[in-house]
Amino acid sequence: MLIDSIGGISYRFENPLLLKEALTHRSSGSTNYERLEFLGDSVLNLVISSRLFERRPDAQEGDLSRMRARLVRGTTLAKIAAGIDLGKHLNLGEGERKSGGFRRASILADAFEAVLGAIFVDGGFEACRTEILRQFDPLIESLPAADDLKDAKTRLQEWLQARGRPLPQYDLIREEGADHAKQFTVQVRLTDDLSEVEATGGSRRKAEQAAAAAILEQLRKTA
Repeated sequence: MLIDSIGGISYRFENPLLLKEALTHRSSGSTNYERLEFLGDSVLNLVISSRLFERRPDAQEGDLSRMRARLVRGTTLAKIAAGIDLGKHLNLGEGERKSGGFRRASILADAFEAVLGAIFVDGGFEACRTEILRQFDPLIESLPAADDLKDAKTRLQEWLQARGRPLPQYDLIREEGADHAKQFTVQVRLTDDLSEVEATGGSRRKAEQAAAAAILEQLRKTA
C-alpha cells in the first residue's frame, strides 16, 4: 500500500508514487531517489539563499555563503532526516538494510533532499518552500554570528591582514601512526615575530586549523 505522507513532513502527496520514489535507494531498484535528490538540492539552496538574504540584510556575500553552507551541509540534513524518522520509511536493498543504511548520514541527507524534490514536482515551488522553511527557520534563527562560521585559518588570516602583518606559515612537523589512524602535527609560525604553535589532528587540515585557532587565541590575549 502506497503512503501519501510521512511523520514530520506536513505535506500530503497527490501522487504517492513520487514519495515512494523519493524514499527508494538505488540498492533497491533502478527507479530511485537520485533524480529527485538533484532537484531537491537545487530548490533547497534557492529557498535557503532567499531566506538568508531576507533575514540577514547586512551580511556580505561571503557571510551568506558560509551561513548557507552550514545549513545545507550533509550533517545538518541528516539530523533533520533523523529527527523526522525518515530512515524507517526508506526502501533499501538487502545489503544496505543489513549494514544499517537506514541510519547512514549520507543516505538520510540524500533521501531528505529527494523528498523535497518530490514535493516540488507534486505541489509546486510554494509547497516545497513552505516545508523547507518549516524545517529550517528555527536553524536560521539560531545561526551564530557570521564571523563565528569562519574557520580558524580564515579568522587568523583576516586578523593579521587587518593589522598589516604577513600571512602565517604552516609546516608539517610529524606524521605518525598506522594508515587508518594517522596523526599529523603541524606548526604555524608568524614570520614577523617568530612566534609559533604546534597542534595535532587526524588530518593535516585539522591540525592546521587547530594550530591556527591556538595561535589566534594567544594573539587576542596579548593584543
